[in-house]
Amino acid sequence: MRIQSMTNTDTVDAVGTAIQVKELALAGSEMVRITVNNDEAARAVPYIREQLDRMGIDVPLVGDFHYNGHRLLADHPDCASALSKYRINPGNVGRGDKRDKQFLQMVETAARLNKAIRIGVNWGSLDQDLLARMMDENTRRSTPWDAKHVMYEALISSALDSAHQAVDAGLPADQIILSCKVSGVQDLVTVYQQLAQRSRFALHLGLTEAGMGTKGTVASAAALAILLQQGIGDTIRVSLTPEPGEARTQEVVVASEILQSLGLRSFVPSVTACPGCGRTTSTTFQELAKQIDDFLRNSMPVWRTRYPGVESMKVAVMGCIVNGPGESKHADIGISLPGTGEAPAAPVYIDGEKRLTLRGDDIAREFQTVVENYIQQRFGGKS
Repeated sequence: MRIQSMTNTDTVDAVGTAIQVKELALAGSEMVRITVNNDEAARAVPYIREQLDRMGIDVPLVGDFHYNGHRLLADHPDCASALSKYRINPGNVGRGDKRDKQFLQMVETAARLNKAIRIGVNWGSLDQDLLARMMDENTRRSTPWDAKHVMYEALISSALDSAHQAVDAGLPADQIILSCKVSGVQDLVTVYQQLAQRSRFALHLGLTEAGMGTKGTVASAAALAILLQQGIGDTIRVSLTPEPGEARTQEVVVASEILQSLGLRSFVPSVTACPGCGRTTSTTFQELAKQIDDFLRNSMPVWRTRYPGVESMKVAVMGCIVNGPGESKHADIGISLPGTGEAPAAPVYIDGEKRLTLRGDDIAREFQTVVENYIQQRFGGKS
């Protein structure tokens, strides 16, 4: 299971786009999609790849094509070569007689250059000719399907028909990935369950236009968790609308946390922290939990190579004696801060045993030092 994200920069701005791709990659995105919508953007793609290579960022680039991808790939061979994958939307590749011709032009380019393609169907841009034909066929059924059922079938048929066309044109099946994106949780689950039953192609999961803030996060987690738990999906993207001032990397953080919460992969050491209650005397445990979580997450770009295995580490930052010692013992390293009426002492547990007790006004800094020393001692000799 791999995480994908997408830039929101103007691709013509090669420097700005390369910087955002780097940020997404360092946050944990394992492939990054960029918009290729005109000649200027297509000309910028090789320079973006070149700058990323200079920075030591080897993340694959996926070109997002709509309407004119066949022409852009043909007219800009350096762009076609610099990309690792082409995203093709069957609903936006052409109408009528032009559709098959233009779709196959892109497939043939991918086959010739040994590139992968994602056939990405979206209910907001579904092939209208196909949908109209299926609606007509539905009216002739003795028991017509409801409109939503027809839409599901149109999404799946569009993806599968296009995939089989690509295979017939010479592109290996293992270089094809399918997606059928919708914006409703139950709709997404239904479509992908049916698609998985009818296809052996790799599948890309994502709730399209998920929204912003908690709405987008919760909806994406709800939909993807159901499918991932059933073993459906090979790549995922969480399509969040960034809140004002929010980093684009937030969608990568959410995607990685979904996979890590399900136990499918580990990306960053996890921090267990209590929510707080009347027993907690201050916000110290909240501040310490945030400080440790930020420290671990921000350190991961370097630690991935320096401390292999550190991503599976568990840290506990607890606020009182009720669950504090127990959770701390279950973690690799944990601290139980004093709550209401408790002695002003914070026992620290390492590998299930109480090793030391911190006191005073500098507990946060001292505990972070303990965590750093633990990481160096446990994971430092594995590279």
